[in-house]
This record gives sequence, C-alpha cells and structure tokens, in this order.
Amino acid sequence: MYQSTTQLRVRYSETDRMSYVYYGNYAQYFEVARVEALRSLGISYKEMEEEGVLLPVSEYKIKFLKPGFYDELLTIKTSIIKLPSVRIIFHYETFNEKNELLNTAETILVFVNRQTMKPCQVPKHVLEILAPHY
Repeated sequence: MYQSTTQLRVRYSETDRMSYVYYGNYAQYFEVARVEALRSLGISYKEMEEEGVLLPVSEYKIKFLKPGFYDELLTIKTSIIKLPSVRIIFHYETFNEKNELLNTAETILVFVNRQTMKPCQVPKHVLEILAPHY
C-alpha cells in the first residue's frame, strides 16, 4: 500500500455561513491530495496527459464525521491500497489540527486513452513505480 500526506489551510471563501468547510470543497482538496501523492512518487498528471492518458473520476464518495473550520490546517492522508489496472482507487482521511478525523472518502479514476476516449491499462511506467509498494 502506498500512502502520502498533504496539508491544506482552509480559506475563508471555502466556508459556509456556519463557518464549516463547504462540503463541495472537499472534492478539490482530494484532487490536490491525489496529485501530490502521485507527484511524490515521481508520477505527473501533466506528463501522463502529454503521453495520451487521461484520468477522469468515475466515482466519488465521502462520509462526513465532523466539520472543518476556517483557518484550520487540514491533513489529508491519501492511500492507494491496491495496484491499479484500468482503474486506480484513492482513499482519503481528513484530520484537523487536533488530529480528529473529519471525514473519509474514496475516488475511483479510470485510465483513458486520449485518442480513443476508451479505458486503457495503467501506463507501464506508473505500474513499475507503484509495484514496490505492494
């Protein structure tokens, strides 16, 4: 299993009238976390796209346990629990500064050939980078 950690500070514009992080912003937080997780492995979304492979999200689910608040430093733990094939699954846990679990989430992304717009296998170099973690 591969795991990485990303920290983000909640901006005022990301909160609602109750001063909670607006629920829709977590999708953006998780995007940052998964891009940084791959970057920490030496895998670049941009380079994959230039090589003709896209990674659209096919599923997204989240369970809220506690709210995040303005100016809190959130820690997002991102895990890739199993080796990808045509899909890659990211698991997330978001913690506040008190190390309280705020939510758990999952996104499933599909490797897509940019020319055909059809699913394809994970690029060989991505698999080679991830394989030692499993």
